[in-house]
Amino acid sequence: MSIQLNIIQISPFVKFNRNGRTMSTKIWTDANLLTMTDGDEPYGLMKDATLVSDNGQIAWIGRRNELPDHFIGETIFCRGRYLTPGLIDCHTHLIYGGNRIDEFEKRLQGTSYEEIAAAGGGILSTVKATRASSEDELVKAAQKRLKSFVQEGVTTIEIKSGYGLDVENEIKMLRAASKLGRMSKIDVIPTFLGAHALPPEYVDNREGYIDLIINEMLPAIERGRLAVAVDGFCETIGFTYGEMEQIFKAATKLGFKLKLHAEQLSDQNGATLAAKYGALSADHLEHLSIKSIKVMKEAGTVAVLLPGAYYTLRDTALPPIEALRKAQVPIAIGSDCNPGSAPVLSLKLMINMASTLFKLTPEEALAGVTRNAAKALGLDDRGILKEGYKADMVLWDIEHPAELAYQVGGNQTLKVIKGGDVIFERGE
Repeated sequence: MSIQLNIIQISPFVKFNRNGRTMSTKIWTDANLLTMTDGDEPYGLMKDATLVSDNGQIAWIGRRNELPDHFIGETIFCRGRYLTPGLIDCHTHLIYGGNRIDEFEKRLQGTSYEEIAAAGGGILSTVKATRASSEDELVKAAQKRLKSFVQEGVTTIEIKSGYGLDVENEIKMLRAASKLGRMSKIDVIPTFLGAHALPPEYVDNREGYIDLIINEMLPAIERGRLAVAVDGFCETIGFTYGEMEQIFKAATKLGFKLKLHAEQLSDQNGATLAAKYGALSADHLEHLSIKSIKVMKEAGTVAVLLPGAYYTLRDTALPPIEALRKAQVPIAIGSDCNPGSAPVLSLKLMINMASTLFKLTPEEALAGVTRNAAKALGLDDRGILKEGYKADMVLWDIEHPAELAYQVGGNQTLKVIKGGDVIFERGE
């Protein structure tokens, strides 16, 4: 199963060749490129470089004095600034109704995340608010959140459902995600998260809800081409290994890619399950075992870390970073934007948190929101600066690459570029 990603190109500089046809070629020169490709140079650094974008892709990249003469187009002088791939947020719950400010206060007073969920709060409180919201209301609220991400360099974002928990409302959420993608200037990657929590009407009928997901939700979403991947919450307050395996088997037969919330609050062997079914990623992973790391490596499953949730919930169990490094499991970073455990509207801040809280190097953190984030979404056409890849880029007002992890707060973006076109620009 495939789905067409939304790409809207807006060019303020339309040019024409001698035949009267438009020219989309742009020459980005006098730049320091952080290509994020594997190589001897940290960050894949290419100094005093030029990049040519054409028809939404990178047509050429190299030293400034080596630019071939046949490239003609608008020239943008970067004045020695750093140009990186566009940022990719590979894990969000951006679309939802209401908020959970009251739960934030309860946690500060000592109530645990699990206790709030057991009392009918948590995910279920957002389910109630989301069900009560129209599709247009969900889109309007999400637009405001998305704007914050775009202005900080995000050019591709994943959005999960999971606050509807019935056929009608899960479809409503995914349609809202699709509409948001069409209205925005970036790519929205939709993920179905029906196995997020048990809805109130199925509290005493877990088997019935699993059947609903498998026999009604998944087929309807596949017919409507509403999602790329299927996700779930494998946890003591979510779904068991066996329940998720049933869902994964059904999703695989329908051609969906797989992802999984795993090992956030406890070790349920969710990451092992994800790897068993060739999932794109296993996400959270504070309680990840060495055994699961081994099978993730063998399966090519990306480890997605979510420092915003770790911070908000004041967790103390750190993901096994050194073991992931040793096993050479790709590490990605997501915002986990959601109203409860991660009210985060800044992927840029997550670069800092991944470095400060999880002790990733600044280079690892940047790879986590570019190259490895693309892998976590199964996208092989972005995340690095290389000929043939999408011309999704960010021009930064920084003096050193590590500054992207070092600085807390403030917007360091000068230009956000999607498919070669500037979609956000900040004056100096």
